[in-house]
Amino acid sequence: MINVANVITVSRVFLALGTLALLWLPGDTWRWVAFVLTALVIWGDGLDGYFARKLNQTSKLGAMLDIVGDRAVEMAYWIAFSALSWVPVWVPLLYLIRGTFVDAIRQVASEQGFTAFGKTTMMQSGLGKFLVASNFSRFSYAIAKAAAFCLVIAAHTEKCEATAVPEIAMALVYVSCVFCIIRGLPVLIEGRALLRA
Repeated sequence: MINVANVITVSRVFLALGTLALLWLPGDTWRWVAFVLTALVIWGDGLDGYFARKLNQTSKLGAMLDIVGDRAVEMAYWIAFSALSWVPVWVPLLYLIRGTFVDAIRQVASEQGFTAFGKTTMMQSGLGKFLVASNFSRFSYAIAKAAAFCLVIAAHTEKCEATAVPEIAMALVYVSCVFCIIRGLPVLIEGRALLRA
């Protein structure tokens, strides 16, 4: 039986890469198409989880694929934006370094029976659970990144260049970076105990 959620997860990575390729094509039309497709890529992140639960197709592989897919999409956008000089190069570097260390610790946690989120989360402190594993924190972070991705693209269209959109887009990029650090620190701090074990 085909795991629909996993197919969606992998498909959204390829859709993201195709979408980002449009940013190098001349004309605002392609950027607006990329804007719409980016919203679809982001929507797909919630869609895979919905189908995994609805079709009872949740699995450790699916959970890991979801994290890997999210990381691939996230890095692809930040790298593309940096290559176009739309965001500073330190933004993708921040996400790369944070993601590498956090994912390594999560891998060790997974081998010990813990998950990144949910009932068996590796986070032990109340603050760690709130910052990393709570629906509020995850949703807020996702919204900030989603809005940043879409608005960074919109900011580089003729229609939006002379408006407040570029400033709002960059503010959301920085908010996303702050979220990235705040949500990564508890994993690094609490993960030390797992690494010692």
